[in-house]
Amino acid sequence: MSDPNNPWLSRPTTPMPDTNVPIAVVPSTFGPVAPQRGVPAPDQADQLPIRDQRVTPAVWWLGAHGGSGESTLAALAPRWSAAAGHAWPRSSTNEPTPVVIVARSNAAGLRAAQNALRQWGAGLTPSNVHGLVVMADAPGRMPRALRDLLTVVGGGGPRTWTVPWVDAWRFDEPTAAPVPREVQRVLDELSALPGIGAASTFN
Repeated sequence: MSDPNNPWLSRPTTPMPDTNVPIAVVPSTFGPVAPQRGVPAPDQADQLPIRDQRVTPAVWWLGAHGGSGESTLAALAPRWSAAAGHAWPRSSTNEPTPVVIVARSNAAGLRAAQNALRQWGAGLTPSNVHGLVVMADAPGRMPRALRDLLTVVGGGGPRTWTVPWVDAWRFDEPTAAPVPREVQRVLDELSALPGIGAASTFN
């Protein structure tokens, strides 16, 4: 199935260049900023659950699958963000919750992110999605097939950030080392978004 007006279904007409670049500099994609009519919802088995939350961080990191990296990002910004625990957070005030989806850069992770974006795009979540963070699943260059898939998946949300493999995180807690510049860029860009920067304190 292909629909040139539906970023959840169609492939881009101009693929990303096959250049030898690190994963961190894959350009961000820009897509819909709110749910849209006609977006096909994923199968119910592929939908993330919805969970009531009492805390109100400036941003929730929503892992699209286990091992996505949501806990790592929450640990790096504990004062203003929290891990959603692989479930869409629902506020007690029924206000839309600010969410950034997190996934690994392997095929399974990107497909899980696509399902999460489709669930949101179909209007089935209580959240405002501000973007997708893709965490490298391995060191080195991202294969072209995965870069192409990332372009398609990222087109289903407002913006996409990519974070390269951080070898130090294999040996110690993320907070034991300086925040990688690619992660800091995510934090800085989030701080510039309306409704988030005023509610959080960024280093």
